[in-house]
Amino acid sequence: MVTGNSAPIGVFDSGIGGLTVVHELERQLPHERIIYFGDTARVPYGPKSPATVERYSREISDWLIGEGVKAIVVACNTATAHALPMLREYVPLPVIGVVEPGARAAMRVTRSQVVGVIGTAGTIASGAYVRAIHAIAPSARVVAQACPLFVPLVEEGWLDRDATRLIAKEYLEPLAAAQVDTIVLGCTHYPLLAPLLGEIVRPGVLLIDSAAETAAETSRTLREHGLEAPAPSAPLVHRFVASDAPEHFLRVGQRFLGSAIDRVEKVTLG
Repeated sequence: MVTGNSAPIGVFDSGIGGLTVVHELERQLPHERIIYFGDTARVPYGPKSPATVERYSREISDWLIGEGVKAIVVACNTATAHALPMLREYVPLPVIGVVEPGARAAMRVTRSQVVGVIGTAGTIASGAYVRAIHAIAPSARVVAQACPLFVPLVEEGWLDRDATRLIAKEYLEPLAAAQVDTIVLGCTHYPLLAPLLGEIVRPGVLLIDSAAETAAETSRTLREHGLEAPAPSAPLVHRFVASDAPEHFLRVGQRFLGSAIDRVEKVTLG
């Protein structure tokens, strides 16, 4: 097990979508090794209770700590919304979520202070993005919309189908009516729908993918804690772990990561 600054970053998500965060971590932190855990046995987290999501997040964090990670990135919006405060007390390592970085990015670019947020039912019901945005700009207007059908559509690869376009128009109608000028993609699956969503929203509306901002925050956090990895002496090898159906992860994961995955381990928790 590698320890110290050369230890890997642990990243987890309810399934495969968090690989969009891994993609940004690879781009912005090329010296860092990553262990990614996708809880494919218990996906989706969105409809589950906060207590259940907390329990799952604690179990995964315990496993990642056992594998020797130096920091944990919660790449799941629902887990960030429900479990981040608990994890920051429970885990003896830096813990980074995706909600606060996404909120900051949105408020940096909005011109009207009228912001939309789309996410799973669990993320939207938690109010986490509304709280994070109001912590930055108390007078901002936030229009939040659950889009529960987007995750299965993305995993089916239906990124540019007529059915997906019709569903997206229905979901985005309240945001259009409110004349938002910025929309936070509050689920790690949703960036794959960005081209389609960009066709539907009115001109000038900006789509915010929190993955890039989350990677930047991870970089800042490692620097603040003196945990940045030195330049590797050999090519980096990341680990990808699924709690079920590793063959599906291997097949679909490339769509999210932007590059091929050679191997997926299976580890069952709970």
